[in-house]
Amino acid sequence: MPDCHALTALSPLDGRYADKLDALRPYFSEYALIRRRLQVEIEWLKTLANEEHFAEIPAFSPAACEELDALVARFDPEQAAEVKAIEAVTNHDVKALEYWIREKTRANAEIARASEFIHFACTSEDVNNLSCALMLHTARGKVLLPLLDEIVSRLRGLAHELAATPMMCRTHGQPATPSTMGKELANVVYRLERAYSNIAAISLTGKINGAVGNYNAHLAAYPDFDWEAFARRFVEYLGLEFNPYTIQIEPHDSCAELFDAFARANTILLDLDRDIWGYIAIGYFRQRVKEDEIGSSTMPHKVNPIDFENSEGNLGLANALLRHMAEKLPVSRWQRDLTDSTVLRNMGVALGYTQLGYAALLRGLGKLEADAPAMLADLDANWALLAEPVQTVMRRHGIAEPYEKLKKFTRGARVSRAEMQAFIQSLDIPQSDKSRLLELAPQNYIGKAAELARRI
Repeated sequence: MPDCHALTALSPLDGRYADKLDALRPYFSEYALIRRRLQVEIEWLKTLANEEHFAEIPAFSPAACEELDALVARFDPEQAAEVKAIEAVTNHDVKALEYWIREKTRANAEIARASEFIHFACTSEDVNNLSCALMLHTARGKVLLPLLDEIVSRLRGLAHELAATPMMCRTHGQPATPSTMGKELANVVYRLERAYSNIAAISLTGKINGAVGNYNAHLAAYPDFDWEAFARRFVEYLGLEFNPYTIQIEPHDSCAELFDAFARANTILLDLDRDIWGYIAIGYFRQRVKEDEIGSSTMPHKVNPIDFENSEGNLGLANALLRHMAEKLPVSRWQRDLTDSTVLRNMGVALGYTQLGYAALLRGLGKLEADAPAMLADLDANWALLAEPVQTVMRRHGIAEPYEKLKKFTRGARVSRAEMQAFIQSLDIPQSDKSRLLELAPQNYIGKAAELARRI
């Protein structure tokens, strides 16, 4: 029986698809956001304590550091609920966490003496921008890129397996120069490898420079300290790129770049979903049947390409959100407005739909079986495809109006093998070229397709 919360959830991500998104939940849930904020607050406190310039906060003992680290390591949803209860009073999420940390460390005299250095000189955005960047950084590396890499690997395997399996192309939906199914899949592999590299290469930025980015409060307290260098060391210690120029908010340009990069990868996969759907429709691929699955409530014979349709739909939803976030997040009125906050809370939604799209595509790819005889039948029924190589060889040997002659012979007509070979026999070209053309058939007129597919 499904969980009643899943049945009453407003979003399908937490309802119908909840069990498929467990991998992302540790990175983008409300609990995950509070835990990242806690990590940033604790690391900032420890870093301040380790700096000799701040005499008022001596370096913590190993035992105190261990207690602070345990606060992060053992933080659980029940404790996050305690923070939310404080927020219900303060109506401020980050301040609620600050109060919670003070309460949890009150019994340790060493930490309690430094309690005023919790959230020291910080604006909420100092904590939030670093938390969001860490959430994205970790989810990218641990969930989304591995899934994308699995898709690339699966497609590469199919490209190699079907490298020499000839198929008729369909430019504008019409019979066109042959390729191989492996080469068509290799095209996607190449595109995805570039997209993967772009996603992986984006450096997520962070800042911790105060209310409007100028270290005003920092310098008011410690005017002789190099706060910018200190902030840089802290941000880089967290594994992020330091942004030295900000308003109150970190401008989210790197987040926008990442969302754009995911959207571009998703567009490639959406294109693939539609192509494979079409290949299934014309019989170039079959789908392995699962015994207990039902394709249609009224048509027992149906084996629908539901995985590719599911992938296409979810990737479309993902991209609508990803592109909105990429366009909206870098825009803020003057030094700060709050519109970015509510949008950033949907990172997990956008990337949740992305994960669903990837997983559905992988399921679909796992069911595919190429139908080589169906592809050969299409090729054998379309000998007019050889009009291209024939007229090109005629051009080489200076025969007048070769394109026009082949157009008159083949356009809109069903040309048989015998008719095409009779046309070739009639040509006034060297016998070696004539013999080569006579050896051509639609199924072997594939150029370097097999070589290109095996090389990917």
